[in-house]
Amino acid sequence: MNLVIMEPKRFIHKPVMVEEIVDLIVADPNGLYLDATVGLGGHTEAILRRLSPEGRILAVDLDPEALFLAAARLSEPPGRVRFAHENFRNISQLIEREKFFPLTGALFDLGVSSLQLEKGSRGFSFQNAGPLDMRLDPGSPLTAARIVNEWPAEQLSLLFKEFGEEKQASRIAGWIVSQRARKPFETTSDLSGLIESKIGRHGGIHPATRTFMALRIAVNHELENLTRGIESVLPHIKAGGRLAVVTFHSLEDRIVKNVFKSFVEHGQCDDLTPSPARPTQKEIEENPRSRSAKLRVVQKR
Repeated sequence: MNLVIMEPKRFIHKPVMVEEIVDLIVADPNGLYLDATVGLGGHTEAILRRLSPEGRILAVDLDPEALFLAAARLSEPPGRVRFAHENFRNISQLIEREKFFPLTGALFDLGVSSLQLEKGSRGFSFQNAGPLDMRLDPGSPLTAARIVNEWPAEQLSLLFKEFGEEKQASRIAGWIVSQRARKPFETTSDLSGLIESKIGRHGGIHPATRTFMALRIAVNHELENLTRGIESVLPHIKAGGRLAVVTFHSLEDRIVKNVFKSFVEHGQCDDLTPSPARPTQKEIEENPRSRSAKLRVVQKR
C-alpha cells in the first residue's frame, strides 16, 4: 500500500463538542476508554487530560494516515494511549485481542476529518479536485469511481435516495449513466461538475453534497458498520460505564437512536441524553462543520 503521510501540523481539525463529550463520558479518571474513531486525536487528547496517570485509552481508526498523525500528536506521555488500525465493526475482537476491558467509556465520532476533506487525493470532497476514491482504508477494493462507473441507474438512484436523501436521485443517476457512456468518471470534479451543470448553484450548499455523502457511506459500509460496532462494544463496557456517539446526518442519528432505545428497553442501559446534545451557537460560529452534529450517550446498568 503506497501511502503519502502528511506532516501533522498541516491539517487543523476541530473536534466537536469536546467539553460536552468529556463531561459525559469520563465517569472514572482511572478507567479504560475507547475512542473507536480517533481521527486526528482531538477527542482522545481531551479525554486523556481528564484521566489520572492510571487511566488508559485505546485509539482506533480505519484510516491509517489519520492514525499515524494521531499517534504523533499523542506520543507524550508514552504508554497512555494504544493505537490500532481496525474497522470499528470488528471492535469486539480488537478489545479481546488487546485485553482492553472492561471499558469505562467508549466514543464513536462519525464525522469526516479535515484530513480527509481537504486532501484532494483522498477523493472525499468536491471542493478539492482528486480521484473519485472516498476510501477511509486505502486497502479496500471498492471506490466511488467503481460505483459511479459500474452500478446500473436503478441502483445508483436507490443509493442516492436512501443514503443521501437526495430528492433528485433518479435524475442524477440518469445523468451519470448518460455521461459515463461517453467518458468514464475519473475525478471528483467530473462528478460534481456534471451535477452542478444540471442543477445549478442555489444558496450555500453545493448540489453534489448529498450525492457525495451517499457514495462515501456506500464505499465504507458506514451504516452497517455503525450498527455492528455500537452493539458489539456494549458487552465490554462495565456497569456505570458510558457509550457516546456523535452523528452528522439523519440516517446515522436514526440508527443510533433506535439502537440506544433497544438498549434501554431491554434493561441494559439508561439514556443520559433523551434529546441529543447539540453544539452551542458559539461553537457553530467558530466551526461551521459542527452545525449538524448530535451527541447521544447511554450508561450501562
